[in-house]
Amino acid sequence: MLLKKFQIILLILLSFGGARPGKAQDTLRLSLNDALKIAQENNLNIRNSQLDLKSAQKKIWETMAIGLPHIDGTAKYQYIPTVPTLPASNFDPKAAADAVIELGVKQNIVYDLTVSQLIFNGAYLIGLKASKVYYNFSEESLEKSILEINESVTNTYYMVLVGEESRKVLKSNLDNVDKTLADIREMYKQGFVEKTDVDQLELTGNTITNAISQIDNNLEMARRLIKILLGLSEKSNVILTDPLRMEEVQVTRITALAREPFILENSVDYKLLTTSELLAKYDLKREISNYYPVINAFYDHQEKWKTPIFDFAPKNVVGINLTLPIFSSGQRLAAVSQKRLAFEKATNNKLYIGNTMLMQSFQYQNDLRTKLEKFQIQKKSKELSDNIYQRTLEKYKQGISSSMDLMTVQNQYLNNLTNYYQGIYDVVGARTKLEKLFNINQKILK
Repeated sequence: MLLKKFQIILLILLSFGGARPGKAQDTLRLSLNDALKIAQENNLNIRNSQLDLKSAQKKIWETMAIGLPHIDGTAKYQYIPTVPTLPASNFDPKAAADAVIELGVKQNIVYDLTVSQLIFNGAYLIGLKASKVYYNFSEESLEKSILEINESVTNTYYMVLVGEESRKVLKSNLDNVDKTLADIREMYKQGFVEKTDVDQLELTGNTITNAISQIDNNLEMARRLIKILLGLSEKSNVILTDPLRMEEVQVTRITALAREPFILENSVDYKLLTTSELLAKYDLKREISNYYPVINAFYDHQEKWKTPIFDFAPKNVVGINLTLPIFSSGQRLAAVSQKRLAFEKATNNKLYIGNTMLMQSFQYQNDLRTKLEKFQIQKKSKELSDNIYQRTLEKYKQGISSSMDLMTVQNQYLNNLTNYYQGIYDVVGARTKLEKLFNINQKILK
């Protein structure tokens, strides 16, 4: 069961994070708290969320700048193949009969400077509010990324610890089998046991050897995974320093967590749903604002490289532009209807998923309580089997118990020890899942 869990969880967690280059053969001794700090600084998923947050901040300024003054300059080259003319005699009776006055310039460059200022645009006002809401959405997405990475790092950290301890248990078990097998072979040679007893022990040894090999492979994957989650180089050496045990203070905190009331509004997933609903609402308002007029003020100054004799174009113009939507053949109405349906859908999603999260909180807390109770039993079983093993060992030294009795009791102890380690991992997994839902331990203090 332990090996199967290793494989399933590793496949799931491989979707998180990414590695970055580092110094070759770095050696890091990390507590769980240290690992969480490094992950929050280096994990690529978190870094991408931070970039999204910065982009959202720039988007606010981009939207705000639409309503601020804009200055644009243009330069335009003009060529008139046939310049219109008038007889010069129309203006001067003394002018020659063939004299003409050109009403333009054959080649010219026109410089134009325009200053514009938005006075009213409904879509702009709604967009400005929506950009600030989108920034909040990016903040909440970063918050969720941190929670997900915290959960993944914690689970992987304990996965490595459980794998290492399980390997020690299996290796000790194998040593016991090999030692007993050597004794049984001698007894078989002397005719005290049957060949089946020898074969059975050899089969047990082969099974344990295969299990150790599989755990070694899974441990290698888990160690690689924790480097990926922490954003470390593949060549870095990571040593996990936290012991695989659960103190009474931890049990007390976990027990309190399993009874803590769930506040839906504090959950980051519910925050994202609420923000998504608000964005959909602003999107609807923005579409409705397309029915409103748009008003712009402008100032235009124009200069020409060559000025014709008669130039009636003014150099400075001040004015106001009014754009009034009149008829769109139902296009705007259809667009508004789509946005209204999208807003209704977002509201329904928030209600449905919110109710689902309330049910999940009950389920997760119940699961945590169940795993904690199971762990307490496994802890007691470990202590009892240890006592039994110690008494049997004394009897074996005194010649009262056989080596087979000792191996049976020792294997029982090792199995209970494995179950104890697995119990710790199960409790930690249930705890991190609940902490993520409750939005607990989002950031690690430095």
